[in-house]
Formats: sequence, C-alpha cells, structure tokens
Amino acid sequence: MKKTLVSIVIPVFDEAENVGLLHEEIIAAIKDRAEEYEIIFVDDGSADDSLAVLKKIRAGDPRVKIIHLRKNFGQSAAISAGFAYCRGEVVITMDADLQNDPADIPLLVDRVREGFDIVNGWRRDRHDKWLTRRVPSFFGNKLISWITGVKLHDYGCTLRGFRSDVVKNLKLYGEMHRYIPAIASRMGIRSTEVAVNHRSRQFGRSKYGLSRTFRVVLDLISIKFLLAYSHRPLQVFGGAGLLMILTGVFSGMYLTYTKFVLNQGIANRPLLFFTLLMVFLGFQAISLGLLAEMLSRIYHEGLDKNEYSIRELIGFENENIDDRPRTLF
Repeated sequence: MKKTLVSIVIPVFDEAENVGLLHEEIIAAIKDRAEEYEIIFVDDGSADDSLAVLKKIRAGDPRVKIIHLRKNFGQSAAISAGFAYCRGEVVITMDADLQNDPADIPLLVDRVREGFDIVNGWRRDRHDKWLTRRVPSFFGNKLISWITGVKLHDYGCTLRGFRSDVVKNLKLYGEMHRYIPAIASRMGIRSTEVAVNHRSRQFGRSKYGLSRTFRVVLDLISIKFLLAYSHRPLQVFGGAGLLMILTGVFSGMYLTYTKFVLNQGIANRPLLFFTLLMVFLGFQAISLGLLAEMLSRIYHEGLDKNEYSIRELIGFENENIDDRPRTLF
C-alpha cells in the first residue's frame, strides 16, 4: 500500500540560528509516523547564513529540499513557491522561527486525513509582545472574520494543514498568506481550527510589527473584493455609478421644475454643479466597471504568473528552473 506523502513548507528569512534546531524537532515529531515526508525550506533572500546552514542540513537528510529565491519577495511569495514545488497529498506550512511547535504536525496531518481541506492552527496561548502583537492581532482577527465571513480565532498563525488540491489552486501575493482560509472559501472547502502550541522566540528578531498593519488592511480590502465581486466587478462600480446618475437625474428634475414652473434662476445654484458632477461621475464609474470586467475576464482566463523568481533548486528531481512553473521575471 502506497504511503501518504506529506510536504512541510517552511519560508525562511534570516533564521540561521533557528533552522538547524527546527529540522531536529521536525525529525523528532515525524520519526514514528507512517507517512513519508519531504521538508521544503524556501530561502526568501536571506542576508545571513541561512542558506549555508540549509545546505548542510540537506547533506545529511535527503528529505530536505531547498528553494533559493533571488531576493526577499515576502512570506506569501515564499509560501507560494513551496506550494508550486511540493508533491505531498497533505501540505503543512509553518514558520522557521521555532515559535510554531513541530510536535503539532502529526495533529494537523491526522485532521486533514479525516477529511478536512484546511486545518488552521490557533495560538490560544501566545508568547508575543502584548501591545505590538497580541492586541493588533485580536482586533485584526475580529475584523477579518467579520469582513470575510470566515470565522477564525487566529488568521495570523502560519501553522496550517492542507489538502494538496487546495494549495495547488491558490495564488498568493502581498500579505495574502494570512487570508488563505478566506480565499479558499470560494472553493467550497471544509475547514476546522485546532489549538496549537506557541513558543516565545529564542533567536533572531521578529519580522512583524505595527508597520505591517497598514499593508494587512489594504490586502483585506482586496480580499473582500475578490471574495464578493471578482467575478462581477461591474456590480460594484456600476451600482455606484447608477446611484450617482439617479441622484443627478432627480436633482436635475428638481432644477427643471424650479426653472420652468417656478420661474426661478438656477445658474448660480450649487445644486446645478452637483447635478452635473453626479451624472459625470456616474458614467465614469460605469466605464471603470466595464474596464474592471474586461480585466477580470483576462485574469480568470489564465494569466499564469508568480510573485517570485528562483535562483536555485536543491534536492528536487528536476532542478532545471526553466522547466518549472513560470515566474514574473
């Protein structure tokens, strides 16, 4: 009987002190498991010795594979690269900073094999700074759950389990990795949430901070649009445009009544300029909606581009980059 292959995808950025210990903990967590495993480290343009350490790990463990990106493209792009090259029926994602506990990997694998498409980790007891991490995260999770309609306690937890057919149909960019459950909800997936262990950072420094909040909010606007209107953008812009045109028409009718029935002058009235503005902006909004509709058709008809560029593949059966999934560059 063929064993289930599990892919563990780990984005790495300046984590030279952590990746060796992380690898040891992963091996300890999976050594008694019946599945086969591949461990894919995606070096996201690290400036320290992370790549050299990963190559040493690879020399002693053939299950380890390395994707070396040309520069720092961000966590979403790194995860996306791992998704593109992984072969597992079950895919696990986790951070490289040792705050995610590899001992939780078997739990995630088992829940996916029970029939769930996505198993989301929930850091119930977080070991992060209260003001800069935990408070923004609490309100952010509430906001994301409300806007997307996908209720989760912890959108920011990278430790997740997936069925392979889910990750192979995801396109990630910006800070979209945190919204994977919401993005995947369009596929009609079955998801659940499990409490996982969270540990304090021992080495290096966190790559997160309050500055990311603004990027997260902007990406949240994009996610809401993608979830609700990506297939029908004209309903957004067209609806607003029709509302503005109707407002202009009704105010124009009032001005017409004022001019020809009440015999009052309207040339110097602000309402006249408001009427013209509403009609003009309404037609502009509808035109924008039509353009968005055409761009949406182009997008959904197969622009196959990725948000990363690969310098080197190590440990894969085919290490010829030119024959692998296309990139932006």
